[in-house]
Amino acid sequence: MIPRRVSDRLARTVGKYQLILKNAKDRDVNEANTAFIIRDMLAEVFGYDELLDITSEFAIKGTYCDLAIKLDGSVEFLIEAKAIGITLKDNHLRQAVDYGARNGVPWIILTNGMVWQVNKIRFEQPISYDLVCSFDFSELEPKNPEHQERLFIICKEGLSKDAREEYHQRVQTLNRFTLGALILSDEVVSVMRRELRKLSDGVLVEPEDISRVLSNSPEA
Repeated sequence: MIPRRVSDRLARTVGKYQLILKNAKDRDVNEANTAFIIRDMLAEVFGYDELLDITSEFAIKGTYCDLAIKLDGSVEFLIEAKAIGITLKDNHLRQAVDYGARNGVPWIILTNGMVWQVNKIRFEQPISYDLVCSFDFSELEPKNPEHQERLFIICKEGLSKDAREEYHQRVQTLNRFTLGALILSDEVVSVMRRELRKLSDGVLVEPEDISRVLSNSPEA
């Protein structure tokens, strides 16, 4: 549940920064100036203290990430910022993931100010990551609950409520691979077989046939 004061803040500030971002994109501002806007957004929209919580050029074993959110000595987000006119690409994300993997920081944000991508690193071999949430700031409706929920996973207040972890868990539960495995399970196929028999006036369909159709596998 998003606290009322946070919801009010989002409703108040999103429109303001949509105009700022549009103006910045029209002027095609560079990466440094985009980073300044992102820093202001982290403070005004997402609720962080600009002096205490937001760090620039965070050093990670000889390399640097553009911004970091650090609370009580713990790095909560590493943020890789690109110029607002740059299309975010996989190689940008790989660089940010490498930053996080080197320092044991699982949460990575890749953004050009307009598009925001929230990712969580999976510390396995090889290192991989999940896209938890992605949104275009210009398309947000400030008072839309679903849009506010996406913003809340980045908010300072969302950290204390484990909003990002809960959102990630929900995304994982509802991803197509999980749902596909569930649909193809013996229990679900058995129910489908029974219902198909009722619909077809007793015609018996084999479980393998149902599984093949559901998985779009070609006939042998």
